[in-house]
Amino acid sequence: MANEAYTLALKDTLDGMTQTFPNIKNALFFNESGDIIAMDDKTSEESAVHTVDALDEILDRTDILGSFENVALEGAEGWLNVSRFDDLFLVTTVPSKADLERATAFADVLVPTVLKVLRRVNLAPVKENLEELEVEHEEPSTHFTEEKITESLDQTRIEKRSEESAPETTSKPVMREPQVNQFIVENLGGMFSSSDTVRIDNDLLLKWKEMYDDREIEEVKITTFGGKSVRCKVKPVKNAKLEGKGSVQIHEKTQSTLQIKKGELVRVTPIIE
Repeated sequence: MANEAYTLALKDTLDGMTQTFPNIKNALFFNESGDIIAMDDKTSEESAVHTVDALDEILDRTDILGSFENVALEGAEGWLNVSRFDDLFLVTTVPSKADLERATAFADVLVPTVLKVLRRVNLAPVKENLEELEVEHEEPSTHFTEEKITESLDQTRIEKRSEESAPETTSKPVMREPQVNQFIVENLGGMFSSSDTVRIDNDLLLKWKEMYDDREIEEVKITTFGGKSVRCKVKPVKNAKLEGKGSVQIHEKTQSTLQIKKGELVRVTPIIE
C-alpha cells in the first residue's frame, strides 16, 4: 500500500538522521492536521502525541500561524526545533544550540530530497478512506443451482409485495431540519490551523450527533449577516477559555473571504448528508 510505503520511507529517514547525529534525541513527522505520520525508534507514541499537542498550544498562544517555516524553542533539557516542508512538519530535539544548528542544516538538505523522490515514484500520502478503496469483490459462485435461483426470485417477489403494502409513514424516517446557531467570531491560530476548518464547542457537536440519528457532523456552513457563506470542516475547540462562550474559531483567511472579523456574529449550520 502507498500509505504504508510512504510512512516507512519517512521513518527510515528519521532513523537515518538519529544515527548520523546521535545528539538528536527524538525526531518525528506530523501533518497540518496534527496527525503523527512517522517517528524514529527512540520516540514513543505517547511522547510524540504529547509533544505535538504541546506545540499546538504554545504556538497558538504566541499567535504564530501555519505559514511559518522554522521555529526553535529552548527548554530545560535542550532545544526543540520545528521545520515545515510543504504539508509536513519535522520535530527534532537536541541538547544544545550548536547541535540544533547542525541537525537543522542536515534536515534542510535531506528531507526535501526524500520527499521529492517519494513524489516522483508516486508514494504520496493517500487521503481517501482506505477501507473503502480496499473492498474485496466476491466472485459469484459457479455452483449456484437453478433451484436456488428460483427460490431467491420467489423470496424477492414476496419482499417486494410486503414493501408495497407497508404504510409510507414507516418507510421514511423524519429527519429534523438543520439547526441554525449564532456564534461570536474568534480567531483560529496555531501551527495546525487550516483555513478550511472551524472550531466550536464539543458539547454542541455531541448535541447535533444526538439530534440527527447519531450522525457525525464533520462540516458546517458559516453564513454572515451580509449574505456571504462558506462551507468548512468542523472540530471541537481546544482552548478551555472559549468553551461554553458561544464562539466559533475561524481562520483569518476565511474571515477575510467572508469579510468579517473577531467579535462579529455569524450563523453556523450543520451539514447533514
